[in-house]
Amino acid sequence: MRLAIIGRIRKAQGIKGELLVEPITDTPDALFASGRRVLVGDSLGSAPESPDTLTIAESKPFKDVLRIVKFAEISDRNAAELWSHRYLFAPEAELAPPADDEVFVQELFGLIAETPEGVVLGRVADVVEVPQGILLEITRDAGAPVLLPYRPEMVREVRVHEGRVIVTPVAGLFD
Repeated sequence: MRLAIIGRIRKAQGIKGELLVEPITDTPDALFASGRRVLVGDSLGSAPESPDTLTIAESKPFKDVLRIVKFAEISDRNAAELWSHRYLFAPEAELAPPADDEVFVQELFGLIAETPEGVVLGRVADVVEVPQGILLEITRDAGAPVLLPYRPEMVREVRVHEGRVIVTPVAGLFD
């Protein structure tokens, strides 16, 4: 069964076992609806062979891009803190397939970021969602990681089957 990332648990919220979740989906209301089961991976965006399953008891929007989620299996803050920074998955078969110009988030991890001329800039280590959009964290052999906005003017093409993402960053971003 192929899994797709649908969110990331950020941290415990409150004392009753709620968690602050960052949805990584265009349909958070459907994927974080009460009664829905989600699979839990690790903090690197990988799903183990036998992922833990959590059942959503309640979910509500929080500060525009986040959700406060109560899972039936988590009863207090101490238990909730054990789940921080892990990714949430759903079976790809339960999701609408991505359009021709879209990819599932987990397909971005590990791609080599390079210019149209073939100059390798680094590798996609993380995907971060902020109110302004998605950022790709590009790690480099030398220098600090770079956060690259996932915008059409910078991310020209994603070639998952080739293991590459073609980017044209603004001047000085990778200096």
